[in-house]
Amino acid sequence: GLLTNAKEIRIYERVGKDVRLVFDCSGNEIEAKIEEIKGLIGRDSLKEKFKKQNDAKTAVITTEKKREKTMKTIAVYHNKGGVGKTTTVVNLAAALSKQGKQVLVIDLDSQANATFALGLAKFSDEEEDDLKDKNVYHILRDSNISIAEVIRRSEFNHPEVDVIPCHISLMEYEDKLSRVDAAKIRIWKKLQVEKERYDFVIIDTPPSLNLYARIAMISTDYLIIPSDLKAFANEGLVNVKNFIGDIDEFRDQMGLLPINILGILPCKIPTYSSYVKYTLPSRKKIIQERYNLPLMDSCIFQREDLAKCVDTTVSKDGLEIPAPISVLDYKPDSTSAEEFENFATEIMTKVR
Repeated sequence: GLLTNAKEIRIYERVGKDVRLVFDCSGNEIEAKIEEIKGLIGRDSLKEKFKKQNDAKTAVITTEKKREKTMKTIAVYHNKGGVGKTTTVVNLAAALSKQGKQVLVIDLDSQANATFALGLAKFSDEEEDDLKDKNVYHILRDSNISIAEVIRRSEFNHPEVDVIPCHISLMEYEDKLSRVDAAKIRIWKKLQVEKERYDFVIIDTPPSLNLYARIAMISTDYLIIPSDLKAFANEGLVNVKNFIGDIDEFRDQMGLLPINILGILPCKIPTYSSYVKYTLPSRKKIIQERYNLPLMDSCIFQREDLAKCVDTTVSKDGLEIPAPISVLDYKPDSTSAEEFENFATEIMTKVR
């Protein structure tokens, strides 16, 4: 803005909420300083200034859009079973979806627990099984089959998430696939085509050190290790760390960064007060001191709502058909739902 009282002239500039004086001269100096004045308020100079401002804003917006569209792949893995791995996968997917993220779940566990938990096994008789002819095995087997050809939409959660389902027959093909080097990297390669489609890819893994766990680790950017923090689960962390070290050597040969371990997620934790007050803190301390692994801030407790939401059914032709739903849809105001909402927020903060 320009102000004058016929004796002097002042030019001010707005900077945020403040106004700053950028030029000041007396009336008899104007002729000598006219070019400086035109440089500050002339039409051409203002055009150039606004162009630079708009270009800067556009660059920021473009960068933000690119950042938003940068797909993050997260494997949920522990070689100890029964620690809440699948529960973590499906409800994290639901929580991220409810925060506006495009989510793909890949089930790489031949037990197909995530596929069932996501409500894709909607049959009561094996002859009605519509998963056996189009599942993750076909992605691994055939270089020409794309992710888009295998995807199913899950009604487990609203908004829905995409799923590459698994089938119990996957365990039959491990030996065959292990002899095909290209199979180890096919999921990783095919995910590169989907980078603009998804914000998050979450991989459910087998509780083992087998080929499918290896494929998941090769394909991921980040790792979450769910654990009930009990002795057997803790002892398994040595295997997990060694396994990740081996995978990182292979990833280095591919030109990929090492796996980013987001941390141990305390999961299936009892809720009684003495455990939460005394036992839980001591077990968390063991993880950090003995195993030198990070701990996530979130904690998933063992609650009735979390168990019941997976066991919901619907009636069809006189038969009860599995129809599991996320805890965020089953009881959106529950403590379990809140825990997964907070967990999703923590994930989004840590993977930027």
